[in-house]
Amino acid sequence: MLLGRPRMNHADLEARLNANVARTNARVRFVEEVPFGDSLRIQRWTMGNGLGVLLLRDPSAPVFSYQTWFRVGSSHETPGKTGQAHLLEHLMFNATRNHPHGEFDRLLEAAGGETNAATWVDWTCYYENLPASELGLAVHLESDRMAHLKLERQKVVSEKEVVVSERRDRVDDDVEGRVSETLYATAFGRTHPYGWPTIGWMTDIEGFTPADCREFYRTHYAPPGASVVLVGDVDPEHALSLLQEHYGPLRGPARPEAPAVPRSRQRAERRKIVRWPTPTPKLAVGWHAPPYGDFDHAVLTLIDQLLVGGRSSRLYLDLVREREIASEVRMSLAPFQHGGLVDLWISAREGHPVARSLAVVEKHLARLRRELVSEDELDKVKNRLELGFIGALETAQGKADQIGFCETVASDPRHTFVRLEEYRRVTPEDVRRVARAVFVDARRTLVEVVPTTRGRA
Repeated sequence: MLLGRPRMNHADLEARLNANVARTNARVRFVEEVPFGDSLRIQRWTMGNGLGVLLLRDPSAPVFSYQTWFRVGSSHETPGKTGQAHLLEHLMFNATRNHPHGEFDRLLEAAGGETNAATWVDWTCYYENLPASELGLAVHLESDRMAHLKLERQKVVSEKEVVVSERRDRVDDDVEGRVSETLYATAFGRTHPYGWPTIGWMTDIEGFTPADCREFYRTHYAPPGASVVLVGDVDPEHALSLLQEHYGPLRGPARPEAPAVPRSRQRAERRKIVRWPTPTPKLAVGWHAPPYGDFDHAVLTLIDQLLVGGRSSRLYLDLVREREIASEVRMSLAPFQHGGLVDLWISAREGHPVARSLAVVEKHLARLRRELVSEDELDKVKNRLELGFIGALETAQGKADQIGFCETVASDPRHTFVRLEEYRRVTPEDVRRVARAVFVDARRTLVEVVPTTRGRA
């Protein structure tokens, strides 16, 4: 009989790691071990300074993904100071007390690694993917910039110019960027934490000072507001010892209280018009959707796929292939902690008013509210989603992405597998029930793009 590898004794490991640690901040405590699929397990540890650690040993390739997830995004900002989280993401690649500007990237590239970052409404994430032998480098660099970032005036001004240019390219000079921004601002209101864009309003970006950036950094970039996610061919004891050495000396303010994000109170349809020099009319429609952690969010994901998931989906077949009145139709569902939008984008063909496409969409939504989808059609959608799920977990980075996101947004690092089981148990009755609850005209917002050659509005 073959015997599996003996289970780790976490109490003994904890005792060994803390045996010679003088700083209370650096002491580690084992919290729990949870499954991640059939064969892998996530260890959750916490340090005395509040830093969370999620460690998954995966020896399938001699690499690792090291990610730092901060529980701060654009929803943690305030009116007049929008875009701070995104600007600080840019600034985090500048000089620290221990490394001059440019050395962070140079050291990682020399070690054969890659690095990047992302900011959204509920979180900011930084990552490095490196060979297994370079774990010490990743721990050193990330702990250094968590505590010792330099926010000098010249660099703040320079990065503000980069972000201003990014906003012009992606929003001000892009019809889809402008429409998306208008849709959320109209559906939630410009003073709601989900109503302003992650990149920030232009006047706010231009007004940031180094003092603003330092205050945001001191408040949110500290161990109590962060989780390190480490996935790959790493030894847990060695990894935790490195974290103790490099993060142990770090202190910071207590994690700030999360902002209150109210549910939408929209009770009547809202409409906006954007005038743009585009050859054909376009339309964005948004309906308020549940939080990512809700089962109904999983149901809406299946509805999204039923309607626009591939060339055989209902709306693509009807609008694009059969009627030929639209050149593009797609849908997206915001995975936000407190509920976002499920939004539909339609680009009409030349000579066809977008209202005609909307009428077809409304017929399909009425059908979803009235009839039960067949088991065969639902199974096809589930199979497509499961295939995508498997593909997303093939690499160390893919696994770390899911663990960090689910921990930050759903408070459960294994929620990606919970979501898979939710997909599997969705019934035709669930689809009809959620369609009836979400696709209500009084809870929708429409932004119409009217072609023009004389400016924008």
